[in-house]
Amino acid sequence: MKDYQYVIVGGGMTAGSAVKGLREIDQDGSILMITRENSMPYKRPPLSKKLWQGGEESDIYYDVDTHNLDLLLNTSVLSINADLQRIAVSSGETFSYKKLLLATGGNAKKLPFGEAIINYYRTIDDYHQLKSFTKDRKRFAVIGGGFIGSEIAAALALNGKEVIMLEQAAGIGWKIFPEHMVKYLNEYYRNNGVEIFHNVQISSVARNEDSVVIKLKDDFPILADSVIAGVGISLNTDLAMACDLEIDNGIHVNETLQTSIPSIFAAGDVANFYNPLLERRIRVEHADNANAMGIAAGRNMAEANQPYSYLPLFYSDMFDIGYEAVGILDSRLNIVEDWQEKYQKGVLYYLEDESVVGVLLWNVWDKTDAAREIIGSKKGYSPEDLKGLIS
Repeated sequence: MKDYQYVIVGGGMTAGSAVKGLREIDQDGSILMITRENSMPYKRPPLSKKLWQGGEESDIYYDVDTHNLDLLLNTSVLSINADLQRIAVSSGETFSYKKLLLATGGNAKKLPFGEAIINYYRTIDDYHQLKSFTKDRKRFAVIGGGFIGSEIAAALALNGKEVIMLEQAAGIGWKIFPEHMVKYLNEYYRNNGVEIFHNVQISSVARNEDSVVIKLKDDFPILADSVIAGVGISLNTDLAMACDLEIDNGIHVNETLQTSIPSIFAAGDVANFYNPLLERRIRVEHADNANAMGIAAGRNMAEANQPYSYLPLFYSDMFDIGYEAVGILDSRLNIVEDWQEKYQKGVLYYLEDESVVGVLLWNVWDKTDAAREIIGSKKGYSPEDLKGLIS
């Protein structure tokens, strides 16, 4: 059994950033990273953005090789003995640790239609498969109008493919945008060559010779060469549950990202943390949080003991439209819109009572710090107060 100062379970963005954080404080402590994937940590956003715009795949990887660590690829963690501080993996080996980080993220949710037929777009392998399909396939169906679905539909259309989008609700971004913006985005995508079917229920997805047949309830079948789905993730909390860690919408961590067992930390998609600007616990599934929280977790594993108080941003690109946002974006909230040019450039404020809890910067850039300041002010704002507050 080999002994390590630090063990990181997971090989995504959070894990890659955690190594950086560790080495900022402790240049010599031994590190083991264990991942089920077959590659070193990489950035996920380029999988649905820059790599479809001519970006180099080599640019997306974290340079963990320079940080003197051991990396186990294609390896699963079977069990954690929190009392003895030992971890057993699928290769049959056992390791001890002083500090452990759970950066286990989540797995793509699956639809009940035969897993092999659908590319559940999340990993570099999923990108490689879809990229290979674009060489000789023309017509692609995308299930889901959230972040992944909207981005990959735009990427495929910009690469000259016929694209159909299927969404069970009102359309693109229905969970976060007001209804009229969802309608606008549906039409905007249609004008950019994406065929939109919204408020639909899929009854089956099946292969038929060289095509995939998607049957909608009470409607006609849709044919495609390939099907991609982006319908959210299921959190990987099995190891945390086996350790009896506190779990509720993710693994609960304190301000220094420790779990209910002090030697075990958690960060990234899987971690539920208290944010002082919002004055509540949140869980964030976006790259900025993965990177910032990973660095903070690594530093705190090395005894930095610094509170994680950061409110992360998230962003997306949809053809010529892009946005950044911070805080809580929920279409059910009271939304105050401040457009310079409707649907082209503006700021949306999401309010609980009269307090701003989220800000959407639509084709407005470098204003996330101003948005955080507004959220953190805890002031009551009228619609008139918000007009022109961020220009």
